[in-house]
Amino acid sequence: MTSIDDHRITPTGKILRKWKIDELPQLWNILVGDMSFVGPRPDVPGYLDKLQGQDADIATLRPGITGPATLKYRNEEEILSKVENQQDYNDRVIWPDKVRINKKYLENWSFHKDIAYIKRTFFR
Repeated sequence: MTSIDDHRITPTGKILRKWKIDELPQLWNILVGDMSFVGPRPDVPGYLDKLQGQDADIATLRPGITGPATLKYRNEEEILSKVENQQDYNDRVIWPDKVRINKKYLENWSFHKDIAYIKRTFFR
């Protein structure tokens, strides 16, 4: 989890992140089969591994560059910059919503929907 004012992000990094250019190296991960274009974002330790029951089913999905949760929270850093306790807000609001969205994605997956997510990603 990072926010707009995260001190670890350099000025160049802010530009790369704003235009999502920092995602380009992940294309290699797609080529070698570790990721797909569409799916939940790669796991952050301490979140996905703690899911239980049907929520844990999303762990069966190959991580992706884009997807419904990624599109909904494309401005996550901006959202987090507006709350006082970013970690708490992420844990209480954003993460559970992403789990819900990713479960729905898994339950209703279709090739045509994946194409639509890719189009929405490139043609916002």
